[in-house]
Amino acid sequence: MNMKNTIKVWDLPLRLFHWILVAAFVIAYITEDDFLTLHVWAGYVIAGLIAFRLIWGFIGGKYARFSNFLCRPSLSIEYLKNSLFNKSKRYIGHNPAGSVMIMFLLLCLLITTVTGFAVYGAEENAGPLASIGMQYEELWEEMHEIFANTTLLLVILHILGVALESFTHKENLVKAMITGNKRNQIDSSEQS
Repeated sequence: MNMKNTIKVWDLPLRLFHWILVAAFVIAYITEDDFLTLHVWAGYVIAGLIAFRLIWGFIGGKYARFSNFLCRPSLSIEYLKNSLFNKSKRYIGHNPAGSVMIMFLLLCLLITTVTGFAVYGAEENAGPLASIGMQYEELWEEMHEIFANTTLLLVILHILGVALESFTHKENLVKAMITGNKRNQIDSSEQS
């Protein structure tokens, strides 16, 4: 890709957030019961990253801001329908389906983290919810597992969506999330 034909879309803080979140989620998911200290620290990292992303969604770069990509659900549904027929528009930033995915991922990660803190508080009497008590420990644990697995499902759908989008628009989106650059060329049927 010629650098003259590229645009910096994903700023360094957003890219670091993305890849550290990937690593922290993988670590948290695979250490579930076997390495509690590592699991808990991965949860703390995820909580911090969620807080960062919520703030960065208001003060970050143009394409990181929620105002740049949040849209009506009907637009996301239309985008997904068009994707099925290989007729989706190319977006410089997040597309409408990506917008929904970001919100679902952040919400599921937030609930997973909070319920994880509740389990840690109930079982170990430690962490930010140390005084939560044992009364609903099984409920917290069940919710934690459900939302962790739902997050994993969303991650898989996200990866499939990135692959489809990369194929459809002939653009390596994984590379774009590493370098921050995307192709700047759009035709009359595309929008930024």
